Order: sequence, then structure tokens, then C-alpha cells
Amino acid sequence: MKKILVRLLLCSSFIISSNASAAIEETELFNGFISKMVSQHQFDEAELKQLFKSVDIKQNIIKTMQRPAEGMPWHKYRKIFMVDKRIKGGVKFWQQNEATLSAVEEKYGVPAEIITAIIGVETYYGGNTGNHRIIDALSTLAFAYPKRSKFFIGELEHFLLLCREEKMNPLEPLGSYAGAMGIPQFMPGSYRAYAADFENDAKRDIWNNPADAIASVANYFVKHHWRNGESIAFKLKTEGEAYKQALSRGLKPVMPWSELQALAVTAEQEIAADEKIKLLAFQQQKAEDLWAGLHNFYVITRYNHSPLYGMAVYQLSQEIYNLKQQGKAL
Repeated sequence: MKKILVRLLLCSSFIISSNASAAIEETELFNGFISKMVSQHQFDEAELKQLFKSVDIKQNIIKTMQRPAEGMPWHKYRKIFMVDKRIKGGVKFWQQNEATLSAVEEKYGVPAEIITAIIGVETYYGGNTGNHRIIDALSTLAFAYPKRSKFFIGELEHFLLLCREEKMNPLEPLGSYAGAMGIPQFMPGSYRAYAADFENDAKRDIWNNPADAIASVANYFVKHHWRNGESIAFKLKTEGEAYKQALSRGLKPVMPWSELQALAVTAEQEIAADEKIKLLAFQQQKAEDLWAGLHNFYVITRYNHSPLYGMAVYQLSQEIYNLKQQGKAL
């Protein structure tokens, strides 16, 4: 297994940058990572250290991590995604990939509009997949961002492994400031676990192949226990403020609907008394929107652990579906 990495790099004829923004220091953390890759995965120590001489530590990545969009109030966050361009773009993406989306929905049981909305939220249907080198992003957050170091060291490990498995030059793949990749913005660990080869061509190309990206999103949801045919969320109404007793951290639905009803909360849709729900409050400019998040809403938030993200995906999916039903080509 040794020498594989250097052969990949030589075959790709990469050029080492001479104007890196900051070099990686050989700290105890960095050297421990190198040792793990050598002992557990049979990488060559000298070759890895040579590779990381070509890696840049990016301060702008750290600054971006410190101000995520999910820190916005709902009424501002929603405006990012619920715009005509993104909704119409979703219908166009669906129309362009109709056969694939239908086949994937049939196979996996995940609705086409949900898959489409995920891709729309993540990359504007593949139009904005990111321009950071993945290895720069992951290395920056692994070795220069202590708050999330453990997670990103793990993702850097996955990234080097997938590059070896997929015969990719580690210095070439581009993605987001957090190291997410391709049309569906999979982290390296998710790629290795859930990326799908829809066309059976021995490639899981989530960068350039919408079919693989679509199937990969569906597979991700199925592996996180998506329930075919079940609802996602319901809008709620309430009288008074007793409902606030039911607000809590976490996203997993654990409260029976009957208990929430006892707090003067109602829904227009029929919900079984023993249905487990998660009460969600979304801040508008002058009030709160209350929603019941069901199991499938929780599954959506496994993609991004934010209730804002989950609701943006759900509402965008509904707008895309409704416009698509009108039958207009876009």
C-alpha cells in the first residue's frame, strides 16, 4: 500500500505552490495524525509530510466557520433559499433529471422534491460547489481550529483514504470552506459511507454526474432511516404561552402529540395521539412560527444538524413540487 500516494501525485503532475498563506507546523497534533495514517492505514510518513508542504492554512476559512448562516434568525435565513430563482431552478433541475429522480424515488422511497431541494440548498443545483481545495479546508480546521479539531481530523483521514480508493490527487478536489464536496456537498466520511454509483460504471462521481449525486442523497437518507410515505412536518397554532414548556434542545421527536395538545396546541392536519413529534419554534420579525417536526424531519437534519436547515429544505421542496405540478417547462 505504501508508495500509492506518491504515484497518484506524480501521475497528476501537480505543482507545489510557492505562495501558501501559511504552512502547517509540525505540532504534536499534526505529527500524531501522520503517525496514525502510517500505522493504521499504511501511508508512507515521508510522502505524507511532503504532501502537506503543499497545503495552505487559510485564515478566511476560520473566519467563515465563526459566522455560519445557521446563526441567523429564521426570517433572515429563509430569505436565502425561498426565492424565485432557486424555486424555478429546482423545477428545471427536476425536469432535466426526471428519469433519474423517478428511478431513485422508486428504488429508495425518498421523494424527488426532497432530493432536489437538498441539492438546491447545498449548491444551487450544482452551480456552486465551492472553490476551496478540500485538503486546505480540512487541514485548516483540523490543525488550526481547536473548537472542531477532532471532527475535522477524522474527515481529513477519510479524505486521504478516499483519494487513495478513488485514485484521486489529494491536491485537486475542490469544495466548500468546510471540506464538503460535489453537487450534494458530502463530507469525505459521508462520501465513503453513502456515495452511490447510480449508473454502475464503477465511479461515484458526485462532482460531475447528477445521477450519482441524486442517488447518493437518497442513499444517505435511507441509511439514516427515512420512512417512505410518512409526513415531514406540520404547521401548528397555539393559544397562550403554555407551549413554551415543550421547547427543548435537540431535534429528535420524543413527545407524544397528545401531550402537546394538552398545552393548547392544535394542527389543521390529523396527527395520531401517540405520534412522536419535536416542537420547533422559528423566529419571525414579530412572532414565532410553530411546527411539529416528525421523524422524517429529523432525518433531513442528519444532513445538517440545524432546524433552520431542515425547515428550509422542507419548504423549498414544497414550493418546487407545487410549481412543477403546474406542468410548465422552465
